[in-house]
Amino acid sequence: MMRVLITGGAGFIGSHLVEAGRQAGWEIRVVDDLSRGSPAHLPEDVPLIRMDIRDPALEDLVADFRPTVIHHLAAQVDVAAAVADPWHDASVNVLGTIRVLQAACRGGVRRVILASSVAVYGEPERLPVSEDHPLRPLSPYGLSKAAAEAYARWFGAHHGLEVVILRYGNVYGPRQPAVGEAGVIARFLTALADGGRPVIHGDGRQIRDFVYVADVVAAHQQAMARGEGGIYNIGTGRAISIRGLYRLARAVAGVEREPDYGPPRPGDIRRMVLDVRRAQAELGWRPQVALPEGLARTWAWMRERGKGRTS
Repeated sequence: MMRVLITGGAGFIGSHLVEAGRQAGWEIRVVDDLSRGSPAHLPEDVPLIRMDIRDPALEDLVADFRPTVIHHLAAQVDVAAAVADPWHDASVNVLGTIRVLQAACRGGVRRVILASSVAVYGEPERLPVSEDHPLRPLSPYGLSKAAAEAYARWFGAHHGLEVVILRYGNVYGPRQPAVGEAGVIARFLTALADGGRPVIHGDGRQIRDFVYVADVVAAHQQAMARGEGGIYNIGTGRAISIRGLYRLARAVAGVEREPDYGPPRPGDIRRMVLDVRRAQAELGWRPQVALPEGLARTWAWMRERGKGRTS
């Protein structure tokens, strides 16, 4: 039985990874400070250790459990919060990642799979964006994720740790909190369900690459078994504007309601679509869930749990 530690495992993406790992027969430990995650997201038989990843005790925990693989998903993920408090953002995303990497090296871990973000690229020179594109982050969040990646590569080169970096596109699906740029689908659907008017920041012509959470989980699983490490974009390679996304969300919800428009947010990227051919070639991974289907699944999950009402 493979031993796997998942940081941020009580959160949106992490809890889906936990479920997939249980089905695959992993022995799992979850580390989460519950600032965003919830114990309700986890099966009762999966041990949850409430801990900040910056805590030195993490190294003892890893040494005692001795996982083969660590999936490091714990992070500060809100771009606006990073702009407001870059110190906290860097503390969690950089120092926290260093703590995880040190713990992995001292605890005999073979591989660390690091959740990163397309925010490291900044505004692209060309589309779709490949992994070789220069890193020019526009926000403190993008800077902290780029720094975390650099530390991960350093630990890999100097300590023999196998490091896989997954640069997520805009992930969406059940359990996503309705906050931040990445949570735009959750915000749209929640507002539509509750009778509100969703807010589009800027003119709505920004384009994004939205990837369903189950596809991201599959990428993590493939990254455990394939290759010796590397950096991979995890998206769909398909672009949609925020206005176009809203039209799809409105159709799924069956609600005819125009959005409100607000000012652009600092640090937001204007255009982002990912080249995912490297992940396909080297990890054997490809996205399976198209955006209309993923939206329908997310809406059904919200309705089943009574998260709002249509009007």
